[in-house]
Amino acid sequence: MSQIKRIVSIGAHSLDAEILGGPVMLKYAKEGAHCTYIHVTQGRLEDPDASLEAKNAYLKELLNQNMRAAEKLGGDTIWLGYVSTSMPTAEDFSKRMEDYFLEEKVDLVITHWRGSMHPRHINTYDAVTTAVKRLRGKGNPIRLVYGENFEDLVGFIPQAYFTLSQMEVDQWYDGLREYSVFKGEVNDFPYLSYYSTLGKVRQIESNNDGYTVAYMYASLIEHNLW
Repeated sequence: MSQIKRIVSIGAHSLDAEILGGPVMLKYAKEGAHCTYIHVTQGRLEDPDASLEAKNAYLKELLNQNMRAAEKLGGDTIWLGYVSTSMPTAEDFSKRMEDYFLEEKVDLVITHWRGSMHPRHINTYDAVTTAVKRLRGKGNPIRLVYGENFEDLVGFIPQAYFTLSQMEVDQWYDGLREYSVFKGEVNDFPYLSYYSTLGKVRQIESNNDGYTVAYMYASLIEHNLW
């Protein structure tokens, strides 16, 4: 793992990047890697009657949650500045990612798998995969894997397994709990129960000794398993 010095996890919305990349990135962070959680969009108040002040306060708190979560996971965070109504074209999005990866000398990228129920997850997959593929075509050794997200399970194949110590599991959940949505304050999806159970399932199928997370290789780019 020590060969990876610059790693990013790119999620379509707040919490996605931490779920996708958090388990592995907190390991890399302990070895001195620079880890960044990138959020493509931020949510907004759905109430059409909400005041501008309320909308700004909501966004400010969400950005604070991004920052607190990243700090607990040993990394930093950026927001690309988009909301659901201002997504860029596929070409602009992929070019922005390509330029960022090159400028930051990124070694490893983690993002959404394409088999998703959510259009912005698919957009993120497309842009990131295109950017990495272009860089690989130019001789850049950047790597890409897809994390496991409950919204992206169509065709997701677990291929790379990583075991977390109990301390690492606790650190990951501590970071995720910075988000109101993870704590059940936004919707009733049982995030903690789901990912706790998933870790046990991956542990059993991989015959590992502890809580396990899984990643999928970018088969359009990686022709050899690494």
